[in-house]
Amino acid sequence: MPKDKSDTKAIPTGRLHRFAKVVKMAGGVAGGMLAEGGRQVRAGNRPKARDLLLTPANARRVADQLADMRGAAMKMGQMLSMDTGDMLPRELADILARLRSDAKGMPIEQLQQSLVEAYGDDWESLFYGFDYTPIAAASIGQVHRTISPDGREIVLKIQYPGVAKSIDSDVDNIATVLRLSGLLPKELDIKPLLDEAKLQLHEEADYLKEAEFLMAFGEVLADDERFVLPQVLIEHTRRNVLAMTYVSGRPIEEVADLPQAERDRVMAALLELMLRELFELKMVQTDPNFANYQYRHKTGEIVLLDFGATRHFKTRFVNQYKKLLAAAVAGDQEKIAKAATQLGYSMGEENSEYRTLVLELFMLALEPLCADRDYDFSRSNIPARMSELGESIRDHSEFWQAPPTDAVYFHRKLGGMFLLASRLKANVNVYQLIKHLV
Repeated sequence: MPKDKSDTKAIPTGRLHRFAKVVKMAGGVAGGMLAEGGRQVRAGNRPKARDLLLTPANARRVADQLADMRGAAMKMGQMLSMDTGDMLPRELADILARLRSDAKGMPIEQLQQSLVEAYGDDWESLFYGFDYTPIAAASIGQVHRTISPDGREIVLKIQYPGVAKSIDSDVDNIATVLRLSGLLPKELDIKPLLDEAKLQLHEEADYLKEAEFLMAFGEVLADDERFVLPQVLIEHTRRNVLAMTYVSGRPIEEVADLPQAERDRVMAALLELMLRELFELKMVQTDPNFANYQYRHKTGEIVLLDFGATRHFKTRFVNQYKKLLAAAVAGDQEKIAKAATQLGYSMGEENSEYRTLVLELFMLALEPLCADRDYDFSRSNIPARMSELGESIRDHSEFWQAPPTDAVYFHRKLGGMFLLASRLKANVNVYQLIKHLV
C-alpha cells in the first residue's frame, strides 16, 4: 500500500465533476485578475488584461487544477506547454510548463478499480509482489512494479479511471477557457486542431494501440545497440493496462554531467532517431517529455519509454517537409515559401512584411541544420529570438490560421529535442544527420 497518502489525490471521473473543476479554474483566474487589477490601479498603473491574466498566481491556479484533473485536461496542458510558436502565446506555454512534472498518484481505491476492470476481482493472483507505490505518475496513468507468472520483473502502466470517457469534454472545456481568456485570437479557427487532439488522445488512452507501437519500434531498433526498449507482455495487456518488462535507467538529464563527447553522442543518436522516424518510418513518438528517455551509465545505452503519443504521418506531409528542409539548407526562401504553403501554412502575400517575418521564423527555427558544422545548443539564443519574432507576427492577425496538424505534432517533438540538447549542452552537426535524407 502507498506509505504516504499525501502522494495521492483522487481523480474526478464524472463529466459534471470535471466540468466543475474547469469552472473553478476559470473563476479563480478571473478573481486573480480582479485582485491584481485593483493592486495595479492603486499603484497608479493602467494594466492590460493580458498582463493581469499572466501572473504567477494565475499560473499556479491553472497548472494545479489541470494537474488535479489529470487525464486529457492535464495532457492538453502538457501538449500546449511544448508549443514552439505555432499556436499559443509564449506566456501561456510558460504557465502550463509546470505540468511536465509528474502528477500525484491515484488513491488505492481507484487503483484497484482500474485493475479489477482490466483483470477481474482476482487480479492479484496473476502477479507476485505487486508494489502499490507507483514508480511514475503522469497525465493519463501511473506505473507499478511487479513480478510476472514466469518470474520476470515487469511493470504495469495503469490508466486512471474515467480517462477515456472524459477526453472529448476535457478538450472542449479547456478550449472554451482559452477562448474566454482572450489568449486565443477570435480570428483563429482551432476546431481542426481540437478534433485531431481528441483523436490523438483517444489513441493514447488505448494501451493496446500503444503496445502495437512499442512492438513496432522494438522491431525497427532491434539491431541498434544504442537503444533499449521494454518488451510487451501482450497476454497481460488490456485497453487500460499495459504490461511490459522493467527496463532500468537513470534520468536522461544526468548525461549533462558526462564528458562532452558522450553528451554529443547521446544527443546525436536521439536527433538521428527523430529524423529517421519522420522521413523513413513516417511514425513519430511525438511526446518529447524528458521522462520518456533514460540513460545507462555502464553501457551508454539510451532507454526509450512511453509510445502512447506515437503518430503516423501522411506521406504528403513528409515529402513536403523534406522539400522545406532542402530549401532551408540551400537558403532558397522562394522554395521555403512554396513548401510551407503546400504544407498548409499561411504565408501572406508575396513581398509582404508578414511573409518576410514568417520566412525569417522558418530560417531561424531550422538554423541548427543549415551549416555543415557542430551546433552548440547550450549557447543558442534561438528561443528568445523566435519569441521576439512571434510577437511581431501577432501584429498581422488578418493572416492567422491554425497551422497544419502534422506540423504541430512534429514541431512539438522538434522543440523538445532542442530543449534536451540545450540541457545536455551538446554540440551536434545536424547537417550531417539530415543531408542524405533531403
